[in-house]
This record gives sequence, structure tokens and C-alpha cells, in this order.
Amino acid sequence: MAQAALTPWRCIASGLGAGRAPAAPGTCGSLLGLALGCLLLHAGHKALLAGVILIAAIGLYAIARLPEAAEDPGWIVIDEIAGQMIPLLALSSVTPLGAALCFILFRIFDIWKPGPVAWADRRKDAYGIMGDDVVAGLLAWLAVLAVGLAVPL
Repeated sequence: MAQAALTPWRCIASGLGAGRAPAAPGTCGSLLGLALGCLLLHAGHKALLAGVILIAAIGLYAIARLPEAAEDPGWIVIDEIAGQMIPLLALSSVTPLGAALCFILFRIFDIWKPGPVAWADRRKDAYGIMGDDVVAGLLAWLAVLAVGLAVPL
């Protein structure tokens, strides 16, 4: 099937092209979210939270403008970018161990789709596409908080 024309909404939804990676586009989007989230965390938790909210809102708006979004194509990764940034809010600062843990836990919850993640994923609209990754990010945030009680991150 031919690729649709690049529009601003497709550019945003693809994470500025990260979702067009030939292999593992969701992981590529998550890595972009991790890098962006780590940069924002250096500026503080308020900056990171503002970034999460802004990317999720813009992503939701962009996804809603794509007729093919109901099929949740793999190249839409703006949801992974926003979701991956959420667990970083559990860190006091960026550390290699903390960043790795945030990445791994987010990907586990995003791929495994336990309970509320699967519930959000069943929605076949922009809210479902963005929602499952936000919920996966929140579950990863809780898990990072719990790990942080036992191990300094």
C-alpha cells in the first residue's frame, strides 16, 4: 500500500519521523520520549510535567485528524513519546539506572497491556491510542516510585 502524503498531523503523530523507523517504531518513539523527558527533567519536574501535558494534547489533536488512526497504525508514536515521559516524574534527577528502569517498565506495560492499559487500548479512537500509553506510563511511574523506595535511583 502506498504511503499517505506527509501532512503536519502525520509528522506530529509519527514523532517527527521516529515512527517511520523500519523496525520497532514504538521502541524508537519511546527512546525519543526518554531523551526528551530526560532533557526536560534537567529543567525540573514542572518542565517535565508541562512537556507531558503539551505533547499528549498536541498528539491527541493530531491523531484525531487522521482518518487511518482508527486502525492504530504502528507509525503513530506520539503516544509512546508522551507515555514514556511520565515515569521519569518519579525520579529526583536523571541517572542511568533511573532512566533505564523508566524505559524498561514503560515498554513492559505498553506491550503487555495489563488491565487498565488494555481497557484504554480497546477504544478505537484518538483517546484510546493516546490513553493506553498514558495509562502504561502511569503504571510505570507507580512501579518506579515503588522501586525507588527500596533502591536509590
